[in-house]
Amino acid sequence: MTISSAPDAPTRFRLATVGPALVFAAVLVAAWQVYVMVSGVGPRVLPSPARVVEQGWSHRDAILTNATSTLWVTVIGFAVSLALAWAVAIAIDFSRVLRRALVPMFVVSQTLPIIAIAPLLIIWFGFGLLPKVVIVVLTTFFPMAIGLIEGFAATDRDAGSLLRSMGASRWTEFRYVRLPSALPRFFTALRIGITYAVVASVFAEYAGASAGLGIYMAQQKNMFRTDLVLAAVVVTALITLVLFAATYAVERIVAPWAEQERRSR
Repeated sequence: MTISSAPDAPTRFRLATVGPALVFAAVLVAAWQVYVMVSGVGPRVLPSPARVVEQGWSHRDAILTNATSTLWVTVIGFAVSLALAWAVAIAIDFSRVLRRALVPMFVVSQTLPIIAIAPLLIIWFGFGLLPKVVIVVLTTFFPMAIGLIEGFAATDRDAGSLLRSMGASRWTEFRYVRLPSALPRFFTALRIGITYAVVASVFAEYAGASAGLGIYMAQQKNMFRTDLVLAAVVVTALITLVLFAATYAVERIVAPWAEQERRSR
């Protein structure tokens, strides 16, 4: 019996996808470390990666506490946005009138300056959870809703016509044809949305919060602790990457054919 040590196809696919990014990131970090050592720049201006890791670990309790708050806002806000996106997209798919009425409004909503609206939300709703959730929803709803709407609209017409010719209802057509067809586009939009959600949570905390990575970074910036600001930035990036990767795990369960299509391409 021969045991092969070569990686299987899924492993090779992941290495080919993630490997170049990891190598490039390692090169950037190494160049950053060398530049700080050679230039002699002060840690208040640009700390070395080693110092960022060291100080971040030393203050891990405070960073973890604030990261938990940010993650909580992200998850709640994104869950609300996800539910709204599905409800609205399904309603629009069943009604052309709603599509003509609402889709232009969605586009207009993206012209609203969140940086100007955020302080108003704090005035209207206070410093609790609600204004931060609203900011996350405003930021992430559009890509997910449009992804679903366009996914439903891109369904193969022949497949839908075949079901209708067999006496299938509109809901049956939606369930067996339009919904599976829309899922690949939805998961693409979902990955965009989850990235925006973390950024929106941090920004919402800048606008007004008692805890979270946004307020933590603002506090450390005021004390000229650039190393801790960057440590919080790294944690924010890690949270985003974990949530981003989680979308692929969910997609593999819900829509396994989408991953097969990517591999084939």
